[in-house]
Amino acid sequence: MIFLLFFLFLFGFLFIEEIKSSAVPLNIPGSLIDLNTIFLSIVLEAFPFLLLGVFVSAIIQSFVSEETIKRFTPKKGYIALVPATVMAALFPVCECAIIPVVRRLIKKGMPLHIGVVFLVAAPILNPVVFLSTFYAFRSDMTVVYARMGLGFILAIVIGGIIYTIFKNKDMLKIVKTHTHAHNHGTEPSKWKMTMYHMSDEFFDTGKYLLFGALLASSFQAFVSREFIASIGTETWSSSLIMMGFAYLVSLCSEADAFVAVSFQSTFSTASIVAFLVYGPMLDIKNTLMLLAYFKKKFVLTLMLVITVTVFIAILLFQLLFL
Repeated sequence: MIFLLFFLFLFGFLFIEEIKSSAVPLNIPGSLIDLNTIFLSIVLEAFPFLLLGVFVSAIIQSFVSEETIKRFTPKKGYIALVPATVMAALFPVCECAIIPVVRRLIKKGMPLHIGVVFLVAAPILNPVVFLSTFYAFRSDMTVVYARMGLGFILAIVIGGIIYTIFKNKDMLKIVKTHTHAHNHGTEPSKWKMTMYHMSDEFFDTGKYLLFGALLASSFQAFVSREFIASIGTETWSSSLIMMGFAYLVSLCSEADAFVAVSFQSTFSTASIVAFLVYGPMLDIKNTLMLLAYFKKKFVLTLMLVITVTVFIAILLFQLLFL
């Protein structure tokens, strides 16, 4: 049903002028046109990265054995956090695309807390995000360094807290997977199985992406930036406002710097950094995806840990460096 909504929005975007100039012209509110445009921009921006994520996840399922995962994954509790964060920086995927990858890695034997490090670090530290942030804030490198530095430190801290709370308990939900019949009793090739797994995960994960995009675009269409700026005058409150804004607008981390830079004239550097660090770690889209794949207790705990640690880190950054 949610995919039909996407095609309805796409139809409206492509034929809006024809609809407005039809024999029975429709008086469409500007906010609804904005909603349609923003929804499509979020979805079309995120879909390529979602495809990348489910493709990598399917490759892992078909070609990477549990023994290989266990051999190369750092395991020694807290000591594994730093090398895991470095490894996470090599994954060129955003916050929605990394979830199916991490889910597959955990199913293959990766420890839960290392999976969390990948979840929170990869969307901030990967090379594509660094380049987009550098390009958007090349006139203020403080934001670039703060985003990358805090992203690295917080990934270690959050992973350590999750390890303390859950150790290596199984926090994955049991998700039904489709079985694919094959002819003449022969096993399909690994590449065929990769395509099967990819299609299953794309449609399963995509529905949460679309629903999250609808909520995010509604917020952007009906709440003005002037209102947001008017309630963020203090350091602590403006950081909370920008964290909440990042959660609701659900932008992909490869593009969020270009939105953040537009707030430089109304928000402090610390609150801009809060937006750029918190959003890739937690937003509406990946919350829904996390709830689909992980147990609710784990997801709620992770959300609380991310929110508190990011907020404290931003206050310390403001106190020590600005």
